[in-house]
Amino acid sequence: MDLPTFLIQLLNAVQYGLLLFLVASGLTLIFGIMGVINLAHGAFYMVGAYMAFALTGLTGNLFYAILLGIPLAFAFGALLEWLLFAHLYKRDHLEQVLLTYGLILIFEEGRSLLFGDDVHGVDVPALFAASIRLTDTLSYPVYRLVISAVCVALAAGLFVLIRRTRLGMVIRAGSHDRDMVQALGIDIDRTYRIVFALGVALAAFAGMLAAPVSSVFPGMGNQVLIVSFVVVVIGGIGSIWGALIASLVIGLADTFGKVLVPEYAGLAVYLVMAMVLLWRPEGIFRRG
Repeated sequence: MDLPTFLIQLLNAVQYGLLLFLVASGLTLIFGIMGVINLAHGAFYMVGAYMAFALTGLTGNLFYAILLGIPLAFAFGALLEWLLFAHLYKRDHLEQVLLTYGLILIFEEGRSLLFGDDVHGVDVPALFAASIRLTDTLSYPVYRLVISAVCVALAAGLFVLIRRTRLGMVIRAGSHDRDMVQALGIDIDRTYRIVFALGVALAAFAGMLAAPVSSVFPGMGNQVLIVSFVVVVIGGIGSIWGALIASLVIGLADTFGKVLVPEYAGLAVYLVMAMVLLWRPEGIFRRG
């Protein structure tokens, strides 16, 4: 592998890892902090991608579609939490699994009725449609670099939110002792609704960003869900910083596994998880 090819694969790995972080960070908020096993989280990623496809068709530009889609996804997440997930916090994990699996089936059927089962494409905004030439024969799309930059900015924003704001303090306290926080006069139900809606919006936003790169197709959230759970487990359940590190590790393992040992690439992610858990069963970082 020559240097330009290595650099391209490295950029691809980082971009994939950062995009995966957006999905996994929402999952670690819902699963790690709120204690809800949400199998439907990958479906929110799919919803975001189809939202980008539909809204881009209406507005003519992915940028405007994302500006409209993020508040819609947040409101959708808050509505779902109020209608369904608010009743699951004190239920056992089996009921959470059954409900969220049912949501997967509902979202897939709704997607089929609204958009059919064809693969759809979303155009990259004209501003980011260019490529950076690396050699005479190799270039790298500007849009992929934009995805990475946006994900880095969001990672920094999430860290500030969780560690440096009053809302973050309430979220961290509520993850350890919900009843005590409520006894102090804090509306923990509203806080959980915000956290859940934020998790849904992050997953949907990741789907919107990925739509021009990966296309929009049925079941696209299923594989993302599996890898996101791997990221959460490796990074440490409930840790945003751990999710970021684990996402980058998984991005590197998956990308270079497909390049160097394609016949065993499917095992690379799970081998990394096994090695990390043998070394540190609680994950790379603790909750927080």
